[in-house]
Amino acid sequence: HFFAMDLPHSDACFLKAYPAEISEAFCDGHVAAFAFFGGVPRSILYDNTTLAVARILGDGTRRRTRIFSELQSHYLFADRFGRPGKGNDKGKVEGLIGYARRNFLVPIPRFESFEALNTHLEARCRERQAAKLRGHEETIAERMARDRAAFLPLPSAPYDACDKRPGRVSSLSLVRYRGNDYSVPVAYGHREVLIRGYVDRVVISCAAEVIARHRRSYEREDLVFDPLHYLPLIERKVG
Repeated sequence: HFFAMDLPHSDACFLKAYPAEISEAFCDGHVAAFAFFGGVPRSILYDNTTLAVARILGDGTRRRTRIFSELQSHYLFADRFGRPGKGNDKGKVEGLIGYARRNFLVPIPRFESFEALNTHLEARCRERQAAKLRGHEETIAERMARDRAAFLPLPSAPYDACDKRPGRVSSLSLVRYRGNDYSVPVAYGHREVLIRGYVDRVVISCAAEVIARHRRSYEREDLVFDPLHYLPLIERKVG
């Protein structure tokens, strides 16, 4: 799954790969793209993806998802949406993904991680900025300077791109999140917790304290646990 952002004036682009098409990846892609470009476009065109649009009302008004509304409030950009069912309204970005597959990923490379793949994609996007496209006297980088001049500034801190959900610790010191179980220290059994799901990790907090961090699993019915969370039980039995 690829997140892609294109700047129409300069033709500068940014791509990032993700293990799943989920809202936190969608928002993380924006955070990474804004950092890559060095600012925030004042207006961005979208299709009617459910990652941004929870519902289209009868008058055509879009009701945005909570996480997309948070992202937009953090960076203050305006959004525009294509006509429902008209994918060609956003054809340039879709063409960009095809271009990247043909030019950035041929022959098919092998990477040990998404981090390595994304380092490769970012480097290729930067290299492309030295090109002069047909019909232009300036490089992409030279035209991109005018884009930057019109951008909104980056905020002092990036948006925390994660899915936030309440949860409750089970009697087995496990917290259920998106079809998988994650362990927490046994001292927190039956407590209410806040779960933050990032693209690559799950962070669990109780009140203001972070009590567990795990790699995120994209399997189903997986058990992700830290043996140290159960150490007090073992010590009690040994004692």
